[in-house]
Amino acid sequence: MELLVASGIGVLTAGGVWLLLRARTFAVMLGLTLLSYAVNVFIFAMGRLAIGAAPLVAEGVERYADPLPQALVLTAIVISFGMTALLLAIAVRLRFDSGSDHVDEIAAIREPDAGPVLREPR
Repeated sequence: MELLVASGIGVLTAGGVWLLLRARTFAVMLGLTLLSYAVNVFIFAMGRLAIGAAPLVAEGVERYADPLPQALVLTAIVISFGMTALLLAIAVRLRFDSGSDHVDEIAAIREPDAGPVLREPR
């Protein structure tokens, strides 16, 4: 079981890093999402992989799963969902303004003295 989870974390991390190194904004967004999934699984696995164990620490319970990593992962899922929604909105706006999602083409469109705005709003 541990080997399967460790392999899954490795595959998610490798895929996330590979996508982060691409020059497209959508691929970078997917890479960040995969890395956040890898971190969530890693944090969850740190709480011991106990199948069928109660997530409680009480008298009489000999085998339990640590509830703290579960709470951290739930919080991280909500944060990563918000981050993904924000990055998607930014990527769609860049695609609309520049006509491309390639990072080099977006930088070439901007004029040297134009400032942070790519085009005037319509």
